[in-house]
Formats: sequence, C-alpha cells, structure tokens
Amino acid sequence: MRHLILGTAGHIDHGKSALVRALTGTDPDRLKEEKARGITIDLGFAHWTDGDVTFSFVDVPGHERFVRNMLAGVGGIDAVVLVVAADESVMPQTREHFEICRLLRVPEGLVALTKADLVDDDMLELVRLETRELVAGSFLEGAPVVPVSSKTGAGLDTLRRELAGLARRAAPRRARGATRLPIDRVFSVKGFGTVVTGTLLSGAIEVDGELSLLPPARLVKVRGVQVHGTTAPAALAGQRAAVNLGGIDLEEVHRGHSLVSPGALAATRAIDARLELLASPARALKHGARVRFHQGTSEVLGRVALAAVLPGASRAGAAVAPGLGAEVPPGANAYVRLRLEAPAVLARGDRFILRAYSPPVTIGGGTVLDPLPDRGPIRTDTSRRRFEALDPSLAATGEEATDKALVALVGARAAAGLTPAEAIARLGIAPADLPALIERHAAGRSAVLAGDVLVAPAVIERLAAQVVQAVGDHHRAQPLLEGMPREEVRERLFARAGAGVFEHVVASLVSAGKVGGRDRLALASHRVSLSPEEETARRAIEEAYRSGGLKPPEPDAVAAGHAIAAPTLDRILKLLVRQHVLVRLESLVFHQEALARLRQDMAALKEASPTARLDVAAFKERYGVTRKYAIPLLEYLDRERITRRVGEGRVLI
Repeated sequence: MRHLILGTAGHIDHGKSALVRALTGTDPDRLKEEKARGITIDLGFAHWTDGDVTFSFVDVPGHERFVRNMLAGVGGIDAVVLVVAADESVMPQTREHFEICRLLRVPEGLVALTKADLVDDDMLELVRLETRELVAGSFLEGAPVVPVSSKTGAGLDTLRRELAGLARRAAPRRARGATRLPIDRVFSVKGFGTVVTGTLLSGAIEVDGELSLLPPARLVKVRGVQVHGTTAPAALAGQRAAVNLGGIDLEEVHRGHSLVSPGALAATRAIDARLELLASPARALKHGARVRFHQGTSEVLGRVALAAVLPGASRAGAAVAPGLGAEVPPGANAYVRLRLEAPAVLARGDRFILRAYSPPVTIGGGTVLDPLPDRGPIRTDTSRRRFEALDPSLAATGEEATDKALVALVGARAAAGLTPAEAIARLGIAPADLPALIERHAAGRSAVLAGDVLVAPAVIERLAAQVVQAVGDHHRAQPLLEGMPREEVRERLFARAGAGVFEHVVASLVSAGKVGGRDRLALASHRVSLSPEEETARRAIEEAYRSGGLKPPEPDAVAAGHAIAAPTLDRILKLLVRQHVLVRLESLVFHQEALARLRQDMAALKEASPTARLDVAAFKERYGVTRKYAIPLLEYLDRERITRRVGEGRVLI
C-alpha cells in the first residue's frame, strides 16, 4: 500500500473543505465553531483509499488570521491541491498559500477550480488563465488544472485520476531513517490517556517502542498506534498516525513538539540557513529583525542575524549586490543565522517559513543548513565559505552536498571534533548511513575517526607535529629524562581536543616509529646521555647506595663525600629512580639490590619458620638498623604483600 499526504491551499470560502468532503466522504471540519461559522479554523483530516493508494488529506484554514494553523499542516505534505474558486479567481490568501508551498519546496501538486457550476465557460477560462499566470515558473507550472463542483460532482472523477498520477510520481519517504513525527494534534482518550497525531516524515513507530519527545527531552512509551482510525502494530513513513503515549501527561505535550528516535535529533535555539525573501510585500528584511519562524508544526519567535546577501537577480527583477550589508532586499537570497526564543526540533535540509512579527504576513522562507551551529562570528570570509560548503544548492548531487557539509563541519570543530551523534543531527542523515559515510571520508583522507570524534586529517597532522616538537624541546631542556610526561603533553596540546584525539595522535606516532614510551613520551632517536663528569657522579652515587644496603646514606653526605654539586646529585638521583636502579621509600632512597636481598631473606625466614612474626624491635635487631629505616622498610614489605600487619606485629604471608 502506498500513501500520499495531500494538503489543501487557497483563500477562505473557496471550497477546500467541501472538496475534501466530496472526495473522501468525511467532513474535515471537526470543531463546533467551524460548523457554526462555516469556515475552517484549525487543521482537518480525512482519507480515502483508491486501489493500492491511500490519500490522506490535511485540510487547512484559508482565513488570513489562521495562516499559522495552515503552516502547521503543509509542512509534511507530499503534494498540494491549490484550490481556486471559479466565481472569485485568485485572491490574497491564494497567493500567500501558493508562495508558502513554493518556499517549502512542495514537490508536486495540481489546481482545482472549485464552484465550476456557478460560472460560464468564458469565466472559467479567464480564471484558468489567471491561475496559470500565478503559478508560472513554479513547481505547479504545467500542472493539471481541473474544474470541479463539489455540489454536483462534476469533474471529481477527473480530479481523482490526476491525484492517482501524483501518487505514482511521488518519491517514497525514508522508511529506514530515524523516526520523526511532528505533532499537530494533542488530545486525551478516556481509558487510554495522551494521544498525539501527525504525519510520519521518516522511520517507523512500533507499539511498545520507546521514543524521545522533543523539545522537553522526555522518553515516552508507545502504548498504541492507529493509522487512519484503524489499530495497527506500527506506522510507517508517509502515513498519518495517532500514537497513544505512556509516561507523560496531556498538558506536557503541545503542537510543535516532535516524536523522534532517541539520540537522532536535538532541540536547538539557533540555526544557520539560506533565506529567500519574497518580492511582495516589497520591503527589506533588516539585520536583527524579529520574525515568526515556522517549521513543520512549530511556530517560534526569533531574530535574524544577516551573514551575507547573495549575488544575482532577485525575484523582484532588480540586480542584487553581494556583501554584508544591514538588510536583505526584497526578492533576494541571503545566508542568515536565526536565533530562536524557544527551542525547536530541526534537521539539516528542513524547509521553513518566515513571517513578519507585525503585521504577521509571510515574508520569505528557506532551508536549514546547520541546525546546531557552533558559536562564533558569521559576518566573515571564513563564515561565508562555511555557509557555501553547507549549501546543498551549490552541489551537483545529494551525496556531494553531504560530503561537502561534513568536511565543513569537521573542519570548523578543529581538534574538538564532531561526534557521530552530532554528525547525524547536523547532516540530516539516517543513523544507518553514517558508518558508510565515515568509511568513505576516511578512505578519501577528508575526515578521520579519532576515538569518538571525527577530525580533519590536517588537524591530526598538525597535532602530531606539535607533539614531536614539544617532546624534542623537552629532550633538549632535560637530557637526563627519558621523556616528557604523557599527561603534560595531553594538558599542554590537547586541552580542547576530543577525548580520543590524543590517544589517536600518539598511536599514529608510535605506529610510524617516531615516538615511544608509556608514562613518558620520547622520540625514537632519544637516548639518555651523560657527560663524562655526570657519568662519574652516577657511578659514585650508585655505589654509595649499593654499599649502604638497608642503611643508605643521606644525599648531602653523598654530595660532600664525592664532590658532587647538589643540582647534579638531584638530577642523577631522579634518573636512577626512573631507571629502577634506586627505589624511593618516603624520604629515603635504597638500592634495588638491597631490597631484593631483603625480600629473599624474608622468603627464607618464612620457609624456615612458617609461623614467624616480626615487630619493629625484632626487625631492627635482625638487620642492625634504626627505627628511621625499619618503619619504611616494613611498610614496603606490607605493600609488596610479603608481610601483613597484625596488631603491633607482622606475619609473613
């Protein structure tokens, strides 16, 4: 079964609801006030099945006061039925609704000339010509124009045949993508609780599944699903569905919220976009202007920050000079950042409509280029190049557009990198498509997965060069050290890098044979080298501690006895400790051979007397040492699990 979501559009009282009722047998006007006043106020819904196609109608209000409700209905449609009354022809809301559909890039549609029974053939032909003039150069140019009468039924069969043709041409929805359902109605059903409805743009909703409700960021349980009033195990992309939600109260859900796959999208308060300003009303859009932002079923107030006006002829016919400027001329295109006053759920590629704050008239629309832009200046050459890289209209194919966008986003994040979750939301791709995208860019050396983030190869190369430089500088400053402490390298060069970038860079340097070491990083060519004087001092120091055994000398005594300068003594002691020739126990330093003999003696004692016990006094007497040495040595034996303290004494383990 195929599904086609159709939206009506047109001026008030041009017969949109009557046409839907004639086609489907269902009155889309459901509110008491709508029936009393004879006008559509809010969205209405109806459907009819013809063969293997289900046509779902979203009937929208035509009155100028309810355009905001109209916008909530046309955001997810596959095709539009532009309704023009034959006895009135093209009217103001006909034009506004048509421009909205054009700006939203509705892919298909046709024109229905309603109330054809009220006019003669000459009038009908005149209305047809005026309608053709309205849609010239748009997606409806060349579309069928069908005269109909909802009262007599004339033309309805022709209209049904044309709608079947639309269904055959319509592109299928992304069934394998992330689930996304913008909510257009919220109500409660006794015994079931909260129910929401909407058009499923992509993915599927299954009973007992778990979804995220955004912007509140609440996990909800799907308790039940209905498609066109019939209970179903799941709703699929392209269907209108009613979803019974568990774990959330009615007052917590509103039109404009969305049900999405957990982690697939995020609510945002700022977007980067390409904007097209309408030529009429003929007024410029100023930098910083407050606007009404409509996308899907949501309406949010926001302000426009102008990044760049794009060159070319405007729809008003005048040439547009590119540049920063303080306003967008009527009919021109521009790159903008929209700062929203409330969060909205958006993805790259979403189409939106802008209306003036006051009076609320439609002034333009555009495409979301980046739903989660990084903070930073937007009126710069660098920012302009980033906008161009994100603009799908400048790419030959959809794949090229995605590739260019990924490179731009990864490059802008520098060492911080782009997480896979951010890539999904900011590129507007299905989660299942991400691994192949990453693999393609890794093979082409345009993006590297470093740990848990995507980073530009140039950033990896720059960081690797900085690591080599920093470690080399450290060797020159500290030739007696085996290398630069690993954490010092991380803190100095990778403070703003993604969590896995440091390990990735170090691993690549190790793999290339340029750097080695674990706790300390050293160039592969580095060797600890001592001058002849330092080598003489090293042998003297080591022999002094070897001779001292379990009663090692004080450093000052070693320095005085062998005429070694204090700084030199300190450097060589640290070197010998790092090389594990000497072992530091608290403030004392012992030769490792002395400690090895102590461990052997303890093993012999255990073998000779399995129940032997040691206390401080016995240890001092056995090895002829004072308490100064006995306590650190006994604690060392405890740490080495050779002895275990029991009360005031110790037992051999």
